Amino acid sequence: MSQSAAETDYAGLRSNVSTLGRILGDTIATAEGDDFLALVERIRVLSKGARDGSVADREQLLAQLRDLDSDQLVPVARAFAQFLNLANIAEQQHMVSRRMDPLLSASRNLNNSMRELREEGVEAAAIAGAIDSLKIELVLTAHPTEITRRTLIHKHSEIGACLSQLELGGLTEREQSQLQARLRELVTQTWHGDDFRRERPTPVDEAKWGFAVVEESLWRAVPEFMRRLDDALGRHCGESLPLDAAPVSFVSWMGGDRDGNPNVTATVTREVMLLSRWQAADLYLADIERLLEELSMTRCSAALREYAADAHEPYRAILRGLRQLLRDTCSHIEARLRGEQPGTAAILESEEQLWQPLHACYQSLMDCGMEIIARGSLLDVLRRVKCFGVYLVRHDIRQDSARHTQALSEITRSLGLGDYADWDEDTRRAFLLRELGNRRPLIPRQWQPSADVQEVLDTCAVAAEQPARALGAYVISMARQASDVLAVHLLLQEAGVREHLPVAPLFETLDDLSRAKEVVGSLLQDQWYRGQIGGRLMVMIGYSDSAKDAGVLSASWAQYRAQEELLEVCAGHGVELTLFHGRGGTIGRGGAPAREALLSQPPGSLKNGLRVTEQGEMIRTKLGWTSLAVKTLALYTVAICRANLKTPPAPHDEWRDMMKTLSADSCEAYRKVVREEPDFVAYFRHATPEQELASLPLGSRPARRKGGGGIESLRAIPWIFAWSQNRLMLPAWLGAGKALANAVAAGKADLLSDMAAHWPFFATRLSMLEMVYAKSEVGLSAYYDELLVPEALQPIGAGLRAQLDSDIEAILDILGADELLAGQPWAAETIHLRNIYTDPLNFLQAELLKRNRQQQDSRLERAIMVTIAGIAAGMRNTG
Repeated sequence: MSQSAAETDYAGLRSNVSTLGRILGDTIATAEGDDFLALVERIRVLSKGARDGSVADREQLLAQLRDLDSDQLVPVARAFAQFLNLANIAEQQHMVSRRMDPLLSASRNLNNSMRELREEGVEAAAIAGAIDSLKIELVLTAHPTEITRRTLIHKHSEIGACLSQLELGGLTEREQSQLQARLRELVTQTWHGDDFRRERPTPVDEAKWGFAVVEESLWRAVPEFMRRLDDALGRHCGESLPLDAAPVSFVSWMGGDRDGNPNVTATVTREVMLLSRWQAADLYLADIERLLEELSMTRCSAALREYAADAHEPYRAILRGLRQLLRDTCSHIEARLRGEQPGTAAILESEEQLWQPLHACYQSLMDCGMEIIARGSLLDVLRRVKCFGVYLVRHDIRQDSARHTQALSEITRSLGLGDYADWDEDTRRAFLLRELGNRRPLIPRQWQPSADVQEVLDTCAVAAEQPARALGAYVISMARQASDVLAVHLLLQEAGVREHLPVAPLFETLDDLSRAKEVVGSLLQDQWYRGQIGGRLMVMIGYSDSAKDAGVLSASWAQYRAQEELLEVCAGHGVELTLFHGRGGTIGRGGAPAREALLSQPPGSLKNGLRVTEQGEMIRTKLGWTSLAVKTLALYTVAICRANLKTPPAPHDEWRDMMKTLSADSCEAYRKVVREEPDFVAYFRHATPEQELASLPLGSRPARRKGGGGIESLRAIPWIFAWSQNRLMLPAWLGAGKALANAVAAGKADLLSDMAAHWPFFATRLSMLEMVYAKSEVGLSAYYDELLVPEALQPIGAGLRAQLDSDIEAILDILGADELLAGQPWAAETIHLRNIYTDPLNFLQAELLKRNRQQQDSRLERAIMVTIAGIAAGMRNTG
């Protein structure tokens, strides 16, 4: 796209940002007075001047913020935070605007990709085969640093909808006036509303939020995506998607992820699974009601006539039966949720109860020449049945391996066998395999375990209650040995789980990733285990904790190598491996643009599909609107098919040697700071709002896995979130630039440039680093240190900022560029524009943290919350 075309494309975005900013200004003036609006504008102008390099403006800005009285703190912070939220809405709407229509973009992506593959010599049958075997599992997870309230998300969606309507041609003056009035109403509602929940959400609240995303977006997005995929397949390969095709499905961790979260109990998991069934039944009920309105035809096939018992309107007769089934299902579940005895009417138990009558209607319409009707709304419902099933989403259970060890320790002690926790790996495995092959119960009937162990057993009992289709996998956090996997199989067996439930070890730390091949290889050598998994294995790769353990560059190479080795060992045993990627939205948690991330995976890693986590804010960004969800699914499809049909380049030996060196150097540099600097933890807690984050009502899960104040106990998400607040962005770059600079100094610049040009994995690493460097701000970090960090600790921050400057120079040398984001001018411009509004929030946050740490005050704490939300909006991510 030419620069002039790009400018035209973004003109509408600039206009919308300006419109929303003006409406917000008018709202503030009405609510708070003209003098207050003038104060906000003065701060904005000084911030712009400071950002453009004026020392005088910077000093005046700081003085202005320091002089704010207590009553002005929250409204000033809210003014800037709300502008950033509105700018985000405008950007998101721009992505779904007519000019940038993601539905057209999705079709273009699918069509262009298939055309390019054909032009590159890929046979049509091979493309059709890749689509036929396509498997995308998106795992929706709760976000412990999710900032935005659900009611506010709804208002933001409504604002986006108004902007979309305003860009339509042919609106009358009255229609335009009504939309403008609605925008003013929504912005005013937002200003006068409460930005934050008063209490932490429960795991059930989080699950309901996830189900709302399905209801409001994904329920419509899936059939729309399938239509566009079917169209592209027909156009380029001459084939159609099978009627029962289900290339995409959804899984939820909300209400099932109990790793480090004592609030997720067996009772919660059982309730959440009931709620998901109710939500599915309710959505199908609405679909059936619409079909009842439409399928009033009397002509039908002989088979359907018999099915409908010779009814005059056979389609409606069949649909009425489904409607009653779904109504009874909703009533049944509602009674169970109330703790009451449900009625005896038949309820929806299996997918076939929906599929069979709907498919019969579809086939009759096709047989009777009414294809256009069959392939309308009815086809959409059939697609939903195959995607969402009876349970809406499948549910994963996740628990830390130490909890299973604790359970088995209590059991073996009660049986007089000794303490399982004290046994070596060989003894543990021998015991577990012996018991797995033993039909007698292991757990004594009258035995009373501790509360923690009872919870583990109760969770396994919940899994045993569920049909196989309701569950996704049992994920074991901090899996380190083969016995960690076998232990879960034994506990599930004891609970009565009879149908196969994938048990997926999660390898998280650098050491665990390096040993993943050994652990899985030892499991696959066992005859019982091979028989249990039936030729299919799922392994989860942890991105967050490995990066927190060793730094992003070292972790990313360990993840890459672990995937290669796992693919190799599974292939050697004839086992199909599904890799489950535990990515977050930020660079420090493995985040990257979807296409680039997938094409940078090791060759063969997507052969058995994609299973990946989508978290909090990224769910909203990528899946929160129907059109965006369609675009996201198309991007995943295109990248997976290309990766499987045109294998990404495997790294040359010279590249591997270079990555091995870079990994070692970056890990050493990272750990030298994070582990070996004795005062680093103290510095971290002073220089960031980490202490304050733990007390905010952001998510149901505690910020730490266990007691203590060290980095090792802090969860990866708040660790990254805290550093993004003071703009040092430390976890996303520490160690990487130092390693690259070492390589350049060693005369390897040409090799690094060659790797960047020809190896997607390395190119993606550099691109992610460049974006992080562009978002970081050493001046703001220094200001936090000046106000918050004891003088004795300040050299740590000074050293980190010097390292950051040096790292930026190194990456610019490798890229052959004079400035960051030189090839992405719009990205650079948006960061600059946002900084004008984010900078005052950062300066204000540092001042507020200083005051509140000296003497706690509820007004200060509320203002801190507003700045945290605003900075997160400005940075476009949290953790």
